[in-house]
Amino acid sequence: MPKQFALLFLLLTVGLDAIGIGIIFPVMPDLMREVTGANLATAALWGGVLATSFAVMQFLFGPLIGNLSDAYGRRPVLLVALAVMAVDYLIMALAPNFWVLLIGRIVAGIAAATYATANAYLADITAPGDRGRVFGYLGAAFGIGFIVGPLIGGLAGSYGVRAPFAVAAALSAANLVLGWFALPESLEPVARRRFDLGRANPLAAFRAIGHLPGVGRYLVISAIWVLAYQSYTSVWAFYGTERFGWNAWWNGLALAAYGLGYALVLALLVGPAIKRWGERRTAIFGMVLDILAFLAYGFLTSGFWAMVITPVAALGGIGGPALQALMSNATPNDQQGELQGVQASVSALATGVSPMLMTYVFYSFTRPGAPVYSPGAPFLLAAFLMTVALAVLLASKRRPAATAR
Repeated sequence: MPKQFALLFLLLTVGLDAIGIGIIFPVMPDLMREVTGANLATAALWGGVLATSFAVMQFLFGPLIGNLSDAYGRRPVLLVALAVMAVDYLIMALAPNFWVLLIGRIVAGIAAATYATANAYLADITAPGDRGRVFGYLGAAFGIGFIVGPLIGGLAGSYGVRAPFAVAAALSAANLVLGWFALPESLEPVARRRFDLGRANPLAAFRAIGHLPGVGRYLVISAIWVLAYQSYTSVWAFYGTERFGWNAWWNGLALAAYGLGYALVLALLVGPAIKRWGERRTAIFGMVLDILAFLAYGFLTSGFWAMVITPVAALGGIGGPALQALMSNATPNDQQGELQGVQASVSALATGVSPMLMTYVFYSFTRPGAPVYSPGAPFLLAAFLMTVALAVLLASKRRPAATAR
């Protein structure tokens, strides 16, 4: 199968996965209030517990998934992940209480390998100099999914708070069927690395990848970047509801607007930016824009202006693929899956901390009797974190690309 067709399939896979994720965001405030009986501020905390449980499982099992894909190929790992996600969305559509939702999120977190394995697949079929560009395409597909997903979620949510989960389950199942018949294996047997259980736990995998020059520092930067960036998914719907009085439709529309800008940026600007400035300066540029956007959201009181600055916020996403390319180019070919697994684990750790941190900050500044009322406080914290990530990147030195082994 031509590489272009494989790339198109992966873009579709990631796009559908993003639709499945984005479709549930607009109804999360209503769902959490339904299953917990709590007010909005407390419901945000329970939403953080769900997100954290998913991320903790990703942290613990990410290196295992990455090592399995290096040993047995990308295709089976992708298909199993898609199957588990379909079942998870079905559980969420039918769950009678919070604890069943929690179990579903834990199981899904163990098998959540779609994005990381897709990255490893792309690294298999792409030359090092082109990886930043194709990682941008993958991010654009994810952004397109965030355009469609929240819109579908907002519309389906008008038929019931569980309806979006049923739609997400159907999309994941359809994607699984397509992958079963259309996706070839990208990792040739000769390029595979023997599975080593000793390297399949987070600490051992961190040591193996951390020995590569410069990669450890990039992983730290990536963790802080994700910690800040997850403020969008952690509190955006709660923030929009509290600050602007938005319902599920308006929350979905705002997320879709961001997704549109994000997709356009990653599809059209990442490649030219990296070609002109290089991966490092592109990442720096993206982080600066992120800081400005977070500060704006921290102080806004108008939903209109929140929509207006969305393009600036989306433009900051240009830094993610550039940072990813820096890590990938510093890693040998037979460790690409391990790198993506470790990166997924690091991202999962940050993703696990971020919802609890951001929802707690939101709760602290919006609860009855709060000393200072500030629904945008989580975004001010995100601006500080992104500033730290930028400082670490500025202090780093340029590293040569790794040679294939």
